[in-house]
Amino acid sequence: MAEIAQGGGGGKKDGKVRSKKTSTRIDMTPMVDLAFLLLTFFILTTTLSKPQTMEITMPEKPKPDDKPPEVNEKKVLTLVLGENDKVFWYVGITNPEVKRADFSKDGIRKVLLQKKSEIRDMIVLIKALDESKYRNMVDILDEMSISNIQRYAIVDVTSVDKELVKEAKL
Repeated sequence: MAEIAQGGGGGKKDGKVRSKKTSTRIDMTPMVDLAFLLLTFFILTTTLSKPQTMEITMPEKPKPDDKPPEVNEKKVLTLVLGENDKVFWYVGITNPEVKRADFSKDGIRKVLLQKKSEIRDMIVLIKALDESKYRNMVDILDEMSISNIQRYAIVDVTSVDKELVKEAKL
């Protein structure tokens, strides 16, 4: 509460009349209490930023006696993530022609959109070499989302893929 403390002043000395001096004192306790209440209120009611995550549904592990599903090889687009942000891609499985792209808008995104329009029910196989970076995997998954490709799988790199990429680098 505000409190006014009065003291001294006003008496007659030497025949002169002086005005009465007052000193004021303001109690700041209620204002501090209000500040802490407001601070507590805003801290408790604030929504903190939620981390952005990408939903990936992983399939169940196949049993040893299960046959892999049969897929028409003409509908398979394979992306091999290489070093220095390069992407090697080819369509089909037997005797493919390996081409090179990067992560620019005229790179792999253009390839994905073009192949999506050409190949109906396309399946994309994503393979990452040991030399590729984690960022490249995140980028290619973002490209899948941007290109609206629903059917893709992350697969281990085979020795055939390594040989194809080595030939494409030359």
